[in-house]
Amino acid sequence: MKEKVQSFGRFLSGMVMPNIGAFIAWGLITALFIEAGWFPNDKLATMVSPMLSYVLPILIAYTGGRMVGGQRGAVMGAIACVGVICGAPDYPMLMGAMMVGPLGGFVIKKFDQAVEGKIPAGFEMLVNNFSIGILGMILAIIGFYLIGPVMAAVLVFLQGGVDILVNMGLLPLVSIFVEPAKVLFLNNAINHGIFTPLGAEQAKTLGKSIFYMIETNPGAGAGVLLAYWMFAKDKITKDSAPGALIVHVLGGIHEIYFPYVLMNPLLLLATIGGSVAAMFFNTLFNVGLVSPASPGSILAMLAVAPRGGQIMVIISFLIATAVSFVIASPIVKMSGSASLEEAQNQMSEMKAASKGQAAAGGAYTVAADGSEVDLRTLDAIAFACDAGMGSSAMGAAVLQKKLEAAGLGNIKVHHYSVSEVPAGIRFVVCHKDLVERARKSAPAARIVTISNFMNAPEYDQIVDEIIGARSNRNTANADSSDFHGGVLLKKNIILNNAPVDKETAIRTIGKLLVDSGYVTEKYVDGMVAKEDVFNTAIGNSLAIPHGIESVIGEIKNSGLAIMTYPEGIDWGDGETVKLVIAVASAGDDHVETLGKIAMTCESEEAVEKILHMSVDEIYDLFKA
Repeated sequence: MKEKVQSFGRFLSGMVMPNIGAFIAWGLITALFIEAGWFPNDKLATMVSPMLSYVLPILIAYTGGRMVGGQRGAVMGAIACVGVICGAPDYPMLMGAMMVGPLGGFVIKKFDQAVEGKIPAGFEMLVNNFSIGILGMILAIIGFYLIGPVMAAVLVFLQGGVDILVNMGLLPLVSIFVEPAKVLFLNNAINHGIFTPLGAEQAKTLGKSIFYMIETNPGAGAGVLLAYWMFAKDKITKDSAPGALIVHVLGGIHEIYFPYVLMNPLLLLATIGGSVAAMFFNTLFNVGLVSPASPGSILAMLAVAPRGGQIMVIISFLIATAVSFVIASPIVKMSGSASLEEAQNQMSEMKAASKGQAAAGGAYTVAADGSEVDLRTLDAIAFACDAGMGSSAMGAAVLQKKLEAAGLGNIKVHHYSVSEVPAGIRFVVCHKDLVERARKSAPAARIVTISNFMNAPEYDQIVDEIIGARSNRNTANADSSDFHGGVLLKKNIILNNAPVDKETAIRTIGKLLVDSGYVTEKYVDGMVAKEDVFNTAIGNSLAIPHGIESVIGEIKNSGLAIMTYPEGIDWGDGETVKLVIAVASAGDDHVETLGKIAMTCESEEAVEKILHMSVDEIYDLFKA
């Protein structure tokens, strides 16, 4: 359930975060040129309303449509958004845009799937253009008569609820829910998926909004980091806190303090207390910002504070910091010697088996789609986060320094939004909660997941792995434990089988593993389930079926089974498979095995040779 909420929240924030610059531009124009602004100007102030009413919603809808349906989905989302805007002209339709943008992308995506391969040659452009035109018009009309009015009613309801909280002085209590959600990495989803749209509506009439202060204020996290700096018993934790404090407060990367809270969940009392205290102050003295502060640093908050409001923003930050520090200090003092490293290990489950984790020292590692990645020629690494700005930029800088210090400066680390990793990237680093989106965005890349952007131990592991590959460590070891006779038995090499369907082939070869004592029957079910995650056909007429991560515990002993189908099997996604190699091995051994198989079958010609070998020849080939 938590994963679904995180995914949905990130999807909402993913529509807003790439357009934060536009929000800031609108906020600055508002702060500078409205009647109560720094430099009142009636003519320039006329830009405020069109930007809020049209530019921002259309940008959000365009982004949302693109996330679902690519460029055609983006255009569909923008067209449909105009209908929503015109259907509720008295309200900023940011939430309406977040609804209709992905809907437009979904509609055109389904249409394209329905007509794929059915359009007569020469009519492709005609169908492509008119499909967007007609379907976009229909969605715009639906938006005008249905979605716009409904979202306007929702905004009236939400605004009424907010007014009640404000009038009763209860708005600060929202922090009781916000602070725990933040350390579950829902911070961007909450801020940009919920508070930014509400803040835009409030700022439209007041010129500023308190909603922009709720999640953004770095004071609550600063108090916790300050307490660790002063009172932590573990030296590593104590020494790391000052650097984390600077990055958090000045850089606005809130994720950096989450592991410190998770070391002792009682520290949520500190972050909640600090945030509630600051929000009471903000409510009492009407403190707000003119636009979202992104990233959530004190510098960004001061930049978008209203005229004369900088001092109040600083006081709000100091209140949050002080209250959080006072509550956190005794908790840290009494917390024993739990270390930051232990908390990071708990967060990331670093030792859990993962398809994206390869053994250090091999020349090759395995990508999300099962293809091989040659670490000896690697020249670029993508660091991905939700928006491709704050946390990924910081992580990319840290990893780049480690690579340069190890003499690997020719490898450049670039930061991207997880949805926009460029084609051709073969190595991706991302937060563990973004791994599924990273696999979809970069299926041909090796993916390494982290939990802490500043001190991730995975950075050193990446460096060591690449150094090992380039010094050819372990690459000449032909007698690997994955390929001794006990792992591959001659009776499990079955040649010249008649074609069958994909599932039958998987269950047949899986039964060989079961009968030989390598796995349980549940592992075979996991092999079938794996195909729903991604197709294990990796090209060259080769498929390597293996179990999903949840059935690793069903492996008794590492083992292989090999079956050939000279006439080919339809493996889906346009892949025809003639050589099937089932794999059962856990942890890093699992990925190393896949890599060795991929190297052995590196071309169509290599696979074709295997199809004409005897059982003894195949046994000797894979044994070594």
